Amino acid sequence: MIIRDIEAIWLRSPIPEEKQHVSDFGKLTHFDMTLVVVTTEGGMQGFGEAKAAVGSAGICAAIVSCIENELKPALIGKDARNITRIWEELYNGPRGHYALARGRKFPILGRRGLTISAISGVDTALWDLKGKALGVPVMELLGGACRDTMPAYASGGWADADNIGEQLNGYVSKGFGGVKMRVGVMDGTVASSVARVKAAREALGPEIKIMADAHGTYSVPEAKQFCRGVEDCSLYWFEEPVNSDNPAGTAEVRSATSIPIAAGESEFTCFDIRDLIELRAVDVVQPDAAIIGGISEAMRVGHLAQAWQLELAPHCWGSAFSFMAGVNIAFASPSATIIEFSLGGNPMMYELVNETIQVENGMIHAPKEPGLGLSPNWDFVKEFRQNVG
Repeated sequence: MIIRDIEAIWLRSPIPEEKQHVSDFGKLTHFDMTLVVVTTEGGMQGFGEAKAAVGSAGICAAIVSCIENELKPALIGKDARNITRIWEELYNGPRGHYALARGRKFPILGRRGLTISAISGVDTALWDLKGKALGVPVMELLGGACRDTMPAYASGGWADADNIGEQLNGYVSKGFGGVKMRVGVMDGTVASSVARVKAAREALGPEIKIMADAHGTYSVPEAKQFCRGVEDCSLYWFEEPVNSDNPAGTAEVRSATSIPIAAGESEFTCFDIRDLIELRAVDVVQPDAAIIGGISEAMRVGHLAQAWQLELAPHCWGSAFSFMAGVNIAFASPSATIIEFSLGGNPMMYELVNETIQVENGMIHAPKEPGLGLSPNWDFVKEFRQNVG
């Protein structure tokens, strides 16, 4: 299990025009991700994902450079089984030996941002590798399944007030008992967002869970106004009401409403999540394994959620690799009860891998295949690989 090579591959695939949508990120015409491949001396490979953006499109050149030029030289020749030790060495850099000897952090300057995304991809690939070597899903390495199945919620919802009911009912017709819709600055006014949520609730009836996601685009007063406007719509949660640079603002919004507040997809490491929790800013924490620091750090967030009796809901908007990382984390976490499932145009979820991810009548079964249970479609990788000069 000695690491022989690490490769980072920026993939960019077009989204078919009929599956494109417009949000606060603009019209999304393509999907990006960084595929991380860790290879041992014996030829075994583990795969992970690192993200340059929480949405679909993002320039991944910096992540590729970080992995190839900073992380890879530090890891060649290391034992891939020592995942926690490797994480500490990468996070603490040349002072990693102090961190391991003294039991506290001596972090690198890049302790937030794309360096952590790069570490995320390597960490997830190491978990995938270890699961394959032992013949068990990553979930088993994290402590095993807390439940046999979990409900998935359909994540999409960009249509206007006249069409949002039809769009979300299309998700419900596939068996989903919960749906997420986008709101915020893309609607122009708070009143427009409120009207869209009211139309959604009227169309779906009282039994379907509805989540609303503002992508951090409201000001604090706007977020409060939105909450007052949809107070009678029984939202399951209101996600990222204000941007991640304003955790105190998120806490202010939470204190002004009875609607549960969710956040975390834009945060790096469990320390950012700790700060949100200590501010009493969130009811639901949403680490993204391709951003937060990999499966290792997402599980640390899961432990925080359990200790503070909060809900864990991993952010699973990405490729099949980050999705299955989130699934394994969720099944191994007592605090997780529902899984995000993208209904947007996403070739990285279906065409990048050889396997088919199954949701049966809105439910996902606990993973059974070794590692993340996925293998890349190398023809797809070859076709959509981006040159990083």
